[in-house]
Amino acid sequence: MVMQRHHLTCAGIAFTLYLHHLISAIEVPLDSNIQSELPQPPTITKQSVKDYIVDPRDNIFIECEAKGNPVPTFSWTRNGKFFNVAKDPKVSMRRRSGTLVIDFHSGGRPEDYEGEYQCFARNDYGTALSSKIHLQVSKSPLWPKEKVDVIEVDEGAPLSLQCNPPPGLPSPVIFWMSSSMEPIHQDKRVSQGQNGDLYFSNVMLQDAQTDYSCNARFHFTHTIQQKNPYTLKVKTKKPHNETSLRNHTDMYSARGITETTPSFMYPYGTSSSQMVLRGVDLLLECIASGVPAPDIMWYKKGGELPAGKTKLENFNKALRISNVSEEDSGEYFCLASNKMGSIRHTISVRVKAAPYWLDEPQNLILAPGEDGRLVCRANGNPKPAIQWLVNGEPIEASPPNPSREVAGDTIVFRDTQIGSSAVYQCNASNEHGYLLANAFVSVLDVPPRILGPRNQLIKVIQNNRTRLDCPFFGSPIPTLRWFKNGQGNTLDGGNYKAHENGSLEMNMARKEDQGIYTCVATNILGKAEAQVRLEVKDPTRIVRGPEDQVVKRGSMPRLHCRIKHDPTLKLTVMWLKDDAPLYIGNRMKKEDDGLTIYGVAEKDQGDYTCVASTELDKDSAKAYLTVLAIPANRSRELPKERPDRPRDLELTDLAERSVRLTWIPGDDNNSPITDYIVQFEEDRFQPGMWHNHSRYPGSVNSAVLSLSPYVNYQFRVIAVNDVGSSLPSVPSERYQTNGARPEINPTGVQGAGTQKNNMEITWTPLNATQAYGPNLRYIVRWRRRDPRGSWYNETVKTPRHVVWNTPIYVPYEIKVQAENDFGRAPEPDTVIGYSGEDYPKAAPTDVRIRVLNSTAVALTWTRVHLDTIQGQLKEYRAYFWRDSSLLKNLWVSKKRQYVSFPGDRNRGIVSRLFPYSNYKLEMVVTNGRGDGPRSEVKEFPTPEGVPSSPRYLRIRQPNLESINLEWDHPEHPNGILTGYSLRYQAFNGSKTGRTLVENFSPNQTRFTLQRTDPISRYRFFLRARTQVGEGETIVEESPALLNEATNGSSIWDIRAMANSNWANITWSHNYSAGTDFVVKYITSNKTEKSIPVKAQTPSSVQLANLTPGMMYKLWVFPIWSSPSEHSYITFTTSSAYTKNHVDIATQGWFIGLMCAIALLVLILLIVCFIKRSRGGKYPVRDNKDEHLNPEDKNVEDGSFDYSDEDNKPLPNSQTSLDGTIKQQESDDSLVDYGEGGEGQFNEDGSFIGQYTVKKDKEETEGNESSEATSPVNAIYSLA
Repeated sequence: MVMQRHHLTCAGIAFTLYLHHLISAIEVPLDSNIQSELPQPPTITKQSVKDYIVDPRDNIFIECEAKGNPVPTFSWTRNGKFFNVAKDPKVSMRRRSGTLVIDFHSGGRPEDYEGEYQCFARNDYGTALSSKIHLQVSKSPLWPKEKVDVIEVDEGAPLSLQCNPPPGLPSPVIFWMSSSMEPIHQDKRVSQGQNGDLYFSNVMLQDAQTDYSCNARFHFTHTIQQKNPYTLKVKTKKPHNETSLRNHTDMYSARGITETTPSFMYPYGTSSSQMVLRGVDLLLECIASGVPAPDIMWYKKGGELPAGKTKLENFNKALRISNVSEEDSGEYFCLASNKMGSIRHTISVRVKAAPYWLDEPQNLILAPGEDGRLVCRANGNPKPAIQWLVNGEPIEASPPNPSREVAGDTIVFRDTQIGSSAVYQCNASNEHGYLLANAFVSVLDVPPRILGPRNQLIKVIQNNRTRLDCPFFGSPIPTLRWFKNGQGNTLDGGNYKAHENGSLEMNMARKEDQGIYTCVATNILGKAEAQVRLEVKDPTRIVRGPEDQVVKRGSMPRLHCRIKHDPTLKLTVMWLKDDAPLYIGNRMKKEDDGLTIYGVAEKDQGDYTCVASTELDKDSAKAYLTVLAIPANRSRELPKERPDRPRDLELTDLAERSVRLTWIPGDDNNSPITDYIVQFEEDRFQPGMWHNHSRYPGSVNSAVLSLSPYVNYQFRVIAVNDVGSSLPSVPSERYQTNGARPEINPTGVQGAGTQKNNMEITWTPLNATQAYGPNLRYIVRWRRRDPRGSWYNETVKTPRHVVWNTPIYVPYEIKVQAENDFGRAPEPDTVIGYSGEDYPKAAPTDVRIRVLNSTAVALTWTRVHLDTIQGQLKEYRAYFWRDSSLLKNLWVSKKRQYVSFPGDRNRGIVSRLFPYSNYKLEMVVTNGRGDGPRSEVKEFPTPEGVPSSPRYLRIRQPNLESINLEWDHPEHPNGILTGYSLRYQAFNGSKTGRTLVENFSPNQTRFTLQRTDPISRYRFFLRARTQVGEGETIVEESPALLNEATNGSSIWDIRAMANSNWANITWSHNYSAGTDFVVKYITSNKTEKSIPVKAQTPSSVQLANLTPGMMYKLWVFPIWSSPSEHSYITFTTSSAYTKNHVDIATQGWFIGLMCAIALLVLILLIVCFIKRSRGGKYPVRDNKDEHLNPEDKNVEDGSFDYSDEDNKPLPNSQTSLDGTIKQQESDDSLVDYGEGGEGQFNEDGSFIGQYTVKKDKEETEGNESSEATSPVNAIYSLA
């Protein structure tokens, strides 16, 4: 069972309070709120290296950054004198920083700014100093011109070709090549010395086959300069003969070359001396001549070569000793030997040392009246001198301070008071260098403060260890006490242990420990308190777990899992099969107390684990389910059983790292035992937890077990056969192994920043069998990746350590070494880690866009300077969004997208754009922390492209003669549409007809195809097009003919004539006579009915009892077939009046309206009768200027016969069944009638109206008789 503890601590707050007799120092916590409130003298946080070489082609940045409260101000000295930054227009200082920027874009010589610079950071509480920064400009001088003569040399003689490169800054890298840029092959006969010269131990004839040129590569300018080549002329006694050179041992005699004893070409003589500084690499070199070429061996007088630090290079001609220390001093000699003899050279090595820290002074924070001291201890060879400064001035020249006493490398402070804050500098120097350290003394008086939350809730499982945290701060250092439930004595001792950092630890939480705990921090300035509520919960336990079972296939096994847990915690139960989450399908049922499997199959066999967990702990239980198949020839078979448990375990042959375990096998129960599993349990780290130790064949009952130190072992054995595993045996007696130092170190060591000013070092801890002893801990060491850097170390017990106040993204060397009470593990390997990253500070500039096509553009940009990335460059990222379409009124999505360009590059392509659109784009550079600032937004349009496919293509087949097509415009026109192209072809099975093409205008979205073949189907390919070309194709096929049969018979022309509650269905077919049919119909609410129809001519059926106003789907198919999914027609029954409708004839308003209309009609009839009594024909053309309707048949004689026109219907009207005239879909309005102008009266005073008709109808003016057709005119005529 795995238990967990849940702690609610104040994340991100870490501090230590400590006392040390004379020193009573306070460490300020990393809480930003506190640090912003407290006064603090300046501290240099970043500065350039002491020997600073810069590239003459770039601007110069001399770094100096500091922190403090108030924010420090900065000044500089150059060559010991005040450097006035404001007077030089090329020099500026970064805002809120002391970093100098020397800009040469407008011209200038970088050499003019060489010198020694020092930065001063000041605020109200002191002055901090940087190291003296020696600024030099890189130089790559040209090779002096010289004439190189041909060198003549005898074969077998030694030779050295001098390089003498021009002195560069830094020194160039030397290598030899031929004038054709081929590398010179080097071996123990021909090799390059450390001074750059090329040495031949003896010259051979083949050495004249090439020339030799010395090359110098200069680091900053990345240039290579080549010296004029040497040409060799080798004088030989015998001509070249390949056969004579095949046997190496006879090569020299075959060539007539005299063999000679070795002699040294470098260094000269038999002895020399060399001085080296501590911590750097020592390189000793011996190059000898001789025939044959000598072998070089290295020795140290009076001892062995330094172990683990030496490396032979250059074909054993050079000995490199890394990280030299004082014990590496002494006499070394090289022995050069061949078969003719040997010679040796002695090199006396003296190790000196630039100053290095023994105790670097640390910042000191004191309360008023407290004592403290600053210690500055350094070593070196010769012994360095210690000088103290205060605020940048020699301490001897500073104002006297009675509370301060200087004693060599120590400053003692007694009874410090407010106002004594200052920054002290310690300078340790000798002839080989110097060290400068700043350490401030800050005197603070701060009342107590609780740093964590005021009301915490801690939950813990009963009998588990727990800790209540109460981080605090104050000056003087407060005294912290714990109380329970607001009363009683201070909690410390027994089950409680109070730590100096404010935590209260309980070894074993009990139910009676529940309650409210109060921590009170007190000093002379006041007190502060906080409360923590502790809840002790019952553990989660599986009281009845699953058991191993053997079941038959098809049975219903049940796996139990009964759980007891704390009711106030949420319980989660999960089942695993073979250690993977179990999928609960429809064959399984998960219940509160178990799992049931219905119809178990062979695939269900395996390990089943019940896992019960809460937020604080969990428990698990496992069982193996074996499924037996039932043989086909037997209805019932007794299953074989799993073996009985082994017994009588015995330990013999007890040794330091091994023991022999013997057991007696149990009964195999008719299934041979195949394996034995040996498990062990130890009672220190994970008591009660059994682990697999080893596995052995079923034929053995004794095995020698390998053991680890400092483990109290107990063993048990499990037997396994084809059915399953036995119960574990009774455990053996315990066997305790002695402890030892660890043999391995933690794995998985890595360092990475979680914030911009830290580096988190983590690793995989050692397990119980790797600890090898009590009190396992880890020694964590780290330093900047600089051979001259100092190692820092910390001993921890948890697999994590955080280093704070690190520069942004710098490499660190990291080592993690295991240690217990018996000793340390071997020296660990060094791992490279990096401190935290910060967001990039600069954006790409000069972003340029070049359109490649309608969907892609090419980008170029100017990369950011590497110094501004502040981390590992991951990628450049282009953010872009579609701002608008060049088509009017087309909505577009402005969702931002991005394209990544990994690595340090300055170009890329953005694709998958929409054509004919306006886009906006901006760029950023990205590191592990995130995006940097954004570049200027760029806008660009994309040209027209081809459109996407039409949104849909719908095909309807109303009959066998025609096919109707309908489509919609493309979702993405990608330009101005110029039309559509439709290609189609008939097909019948695998046979296809020729392809036909139709072109349509951009506004046309319908097309009707007249079929020439009633049997074949059609395949349609529709594409939209722009000026660029045709777009994507949408392909559809016409549906199969209604109930198309395999023999070519089919049904067509299905028709439905529907009333409100019945419908007549008819159809045509070419099936054989006597074929019966089925008519199937479904309502819109999914009610389905089928009616069989006997063979008849014509084919028809009446559907009765239909629902009025309902839509139906209908299929017709032969009785021996089934309907096709798409071969239906639809029809809708008409609506019917219901009894609920009101009879309009009984409404009073309707009766009144009818009476008024009847009276009006009566008046009209009277007027018409009077007018008709006058009779006759009138020459209309003599009285009217308007043209008559040329279609009128009565116009020929120029008159109207009114008697013939009485019974003619008016234009745009229709005659009803009862003979009345009804207006049909008239578009006339009162406005139309009035368009002829104002009304006129004729001679007898009657009103002459003008009737104007829309849609190009000619005006027709009536005479006196025609006026009566208007009710208004009729009324006036009666007047």
